[in-house]
Amino acid sequence: MASVILSEAEKVYILHGIQDDLRTDGRGCEDYRGIEVETDVVSNTTGSARVKIGHTDVLVGVKAEMGTPKLDHPKKGYLEFFVDCSANATPEFEGRGGEELGTEIAHMLYKIFDNKSSIDLESLCILPGEHCWVLYVDVLLLECGGNLFDTISIAVKAALFNTRIPKVRVLEDDEGTKDIELSDDPYDCVRLNVEHVPCIVTLSRIGHRHVVDATLQEEACSLASLLISVTSKSTLTCMKKIGKGSLDPESIFEMIETGKRVAKFLHLSLQSVLNQEESLGKNRQKIGFLR
Repeated sequence: MASVILSEAEKVYILHGIQDDLRTDGRGCEDYRGIEVETDVVSNTTGSARVKIGHTDVLVGVKAEMGTPKLDHPKKGYLEFFVDCSANATPEFEGRGGEELGTEIAHMLYKIFDNKSSIDLESLCILPGEHCWVLYVDVLLLECGGNLFDTISIAVKAALFNTRIPKVRVLEDDEGTKDIELSDDPYDCVRLNVEHVPCIVTLSRIGHRHVVDATLQEEACSLASLLISVTSKSTLTCMKKIGKGSLDPESIFEMIETGKRVAKFLHLSLQSVLNQEESLGKNRQKIGFLR
């Protein structure tokens, strides 16, 4: 993960500010930086979104393709995640430097969506045991400025909200042979219900307090962070500790409660922005990317 080198004086300055609930950019401990969200930014995808939080910039594209259901879930479709850490994001990702981080992020996304409440995977099934929709979710990290996991989870949820899957009809002839007919009408499509898709909230422990949406400088002062994925109903679906430091049980419970409180506001704000952007229809101004 991208990092910066700070002097001891800079670390003390950041630490003392956080103790007084005043961060170097003027935020409180539970405040996010400004979040920019834009959907439908890549033309050759089923759904896409670009999210920027501070200097962290993430692009997500979703591609729906027909595949065969997994043997242990014959009546469900599934999602596949791929995370590409671009060398443009930070020099540390040059060569194979970003592979380990990309694998870690993808593994976290699999854990988040590995429950039936996140996405209705049965709605992606076309013919049980034979055909289903497979959603390939490609994440491209364009710039790294701290708080990667939160930014990526928001971008994935926005891209899934923007995803439109063509309607499919299963036709059967007199001999019982089944044939699949794919609608070629771009408006004849199925939308995904993303109401229960969780967002990740990263809480970084700095001194005796914890902060959300840490910058690179704040991450350099933190020895341990807690990643929690929370739904819009404040349900905790996944949790992971990162960093070399330790967290005592009391701190973990405090961080979880803070995460739930922050996540509720995050979900409401994101859904409001997505609904507002969609209501503009073709009249909305598209900044776009690769269009």
